[in-house]
Amino acid sequence: MASQELAQKLQRRLQLEESGAAAEGEAEAVKGTAAAGEVEERSCLTASAGAELSAKLCRRQDINEGAAQPRRAAVFNPYTEFKEFTRRQIKDMERMFRLYDSGRDGYIDLMELKLMMEKLGAPQTHLGLKNMIKEVDEDFDGKLSFREFLLIFHKAAAGELEEDSGLLTLAKLSEIDVSIEGVKGAKNFFEAKAQALSSASKFEAEIRAEQDERKREEEERKHRRAAFRELKSAFTQ
Repeated sequence: MASQELAQKLQRRLQLEESGAAAEGEAEAVKGTAAAGEVEERSCLTASAGAELSAKLCRRQDINEGAAQPRRAAVFNPYTEFKEFTRRQIKDMERMFRLYDSGRDGYIDLMELKLMMEKLGAPQTHLGLKNMIKEVDEDFDGKLSFREFLLIFHKAAAGELEEDSGLLTLAKLSEIDVSIEGVKGAKNFFEAKAQALSSASKFEAEIRAEQDERKREEEERKHRRAAFRELKSAFTQ
């Protein structure tokens, strides 16, 4: 009887030892899997960081070699960047830009530029249109942003466009007067810059005029509402 009980105890202890070994093996396997995952994750992160750094270095090299332009800030204010133009001139350019941006995507692509030049009575060849875009295409995307569109008139006013340039033709044929300097033949751009600096007070006056106009419109709306209320009360009495 005692020997049977002893045998059962030995068998039980053996089972416990075997289960403990299995548990330890399972734990080791889990640790090994986790370690492998961590190694793989670190490897992926290292590869990703390496690719990102490589891309940045390549872009920096392109910028240094003139094959790419530095990215500009997302916020673009035409009134502060193109101070040589009045607010009215910039608004006129914006209206023209929107008129020919038929895709309403904020860009004038090659086909939209083709239509613009045809409307202005100066159709261009396909190559001519591509060259027009290339002259001001700072980000090399093959189309004109509003800022690049303003550059056309900036370069025209500064006398920086060749006489046979399609962009100069565009500037001359548009109804926007940007002839601070170059378009009407003045030769000294520095004189034009001095004139632009002296127009700061005019710029402020335009802002005040716009504010006064809005005030007048608001007053008119108030008077119309008051008159309507008086008329309504007269009918309800």
